[in-house]
Amino acid sequence: MVAEYRALRASVLRRWQQTLPGDAAASQEMIRFNEAIDHMLAESVRQYAQRTERIRDLFAGVLAHDLRSPLGAILNSAEVVLHDSGLSSPSVRAVAIAQRSAVRMKHMIDDLLVFTRARPGDTLPVDFAPQDIGRICNDAADEVARHIRTHASTCASRASLPAGGTAAVLGQLLVNLLVNAVQHGSGNIAVSALGHDEELNLVVANEGAPIPAAALPTLFDPLTRANRSPRPSGPSSSMGLGLYICRCIARAHNGTIQAESTGGRTTFTVHIPRFPATAR
Repeated sequence: MVAEYRALRASVLRRWQQTLPGDAAASQEMIRFNEAIDHMLAESVRQYAQRTERIRDLFAGVLAHDLRSPLGAILNSAEVVLHDSGLSSPSVRAVAIAQRSAVRMKHMIDDLLVFTRARPGDTLPVDFAPQDIGRICNDAADEVARHIRTHASTCASRASLPAGGTAAVLGQLLVNLLVNAVQHGSGNIAVSALGHDEELNLVVANEGAPIPAAALPTLFDPLTRANRSPRPSGPSSSMGLGLYICRCIARAHNGTIQAESTGGRTTFTVHIPRFPATAR
């Protein structure tokens, strides 16, 4: 496409020089012609890039969607096998490892699905409804603690803290933050939900190596990971989408997310309205 525009420009300018040599008006026309060609070329490249990106996202979305069925069968089968009293201890450990690996794959597939639904610059669709944020926090902490047993997760909430949103989406936000804390933190991990007037604050904090200050501005960009040393025993299956998806979910709830990392403690705080205007 670029070569065709280059050939068009060259052939037109060559004919112009042959028919109107030294004409001042023709020089102005040539300038306008070049500007028009540059504009059309830039627009064509932009449309081509958008179409290519859309095809890539569609392929990733279809692949992630189709992987959910066989992965669900693996998880269900592992759960059944773990309840077999005739298994030897090595077999139980092997099945448990397979189950934990499958759960991490599930998180990756869920992240990929959300990424394809909320492409950069778009807003993730959310159906607003009252939710029990305390229960969502506890469920997220239980899910992560059940499959990653090296860290303790706690949840402190004030009553039920009703807020607008989607339970599954808010749960995914918290799970992503907790998994990120497990991957890069050490010691206890705390998740809390606190309501302040019309605002809800979701906080996930962990101890460990700080996030480099240079990484903070791009921490929530897609396919970006801070250059920190994870724990040797922590999960390493990360595509760099978890924090980006957290930002998408926060924005979909008309909120924001920020990270602070000082004094050996890293804190992610999500601010969202307790009763979004779109939910009223």
